[in-house]
Amino acid sequence: MEARMKNPAEIIPAVMKPIQELIKAAHSQGLPRELLELVHLRISQINGCSFCVAAGLTSLRKLGESEERIGLVAAWREAGYYTDAERAALALAEAATRLADRPDAVPDHVWDDAADHFDEPQLASLLLMTATTNLFNRLNVPIRQAPGSW
Repeated sequence: MEARMKNPAEIIPAVMKPIQELIKAAHSQGLPRELLELVHLRISQINGCSFCVAAGLTSLRKLGESEERIGLVAAWREAGYYTDAERAALALAEAATRLADRPDAVPDHVWDDAADHFDEPQLASLLLMTATTNLFNRLNVPIRQAPGSW
């Protein structure tokens, strides 16, 4: 598949530094990089962003994640490879990604479970990673950004 146009971040390069700062901020509150990359991968799977799924796979492999944990993140609820904290983070990321799927976009039980495992700065990091990944997905999917093309 060929991209419809250059990536908007290439066309308007002034956006790259602020986006990179968002990523840096998301990684600044002590959450394991592996967790943030699992969140990135799962959101990208939901949104069908092949570019970001490929990038997430590469990142998680470089971090030493097992193929089971990488491959089963799409079925994290049924797979026994994730901690309770990781499950809470994935549930929060999914709810915050699928805002239009239910009247109460992020139900109290999802928020409360995440808040039981993470402090406010860490919750902020999870939300920043979720928002930034959704930003990437919403730039890449419409233009059909091919995996590995950047």
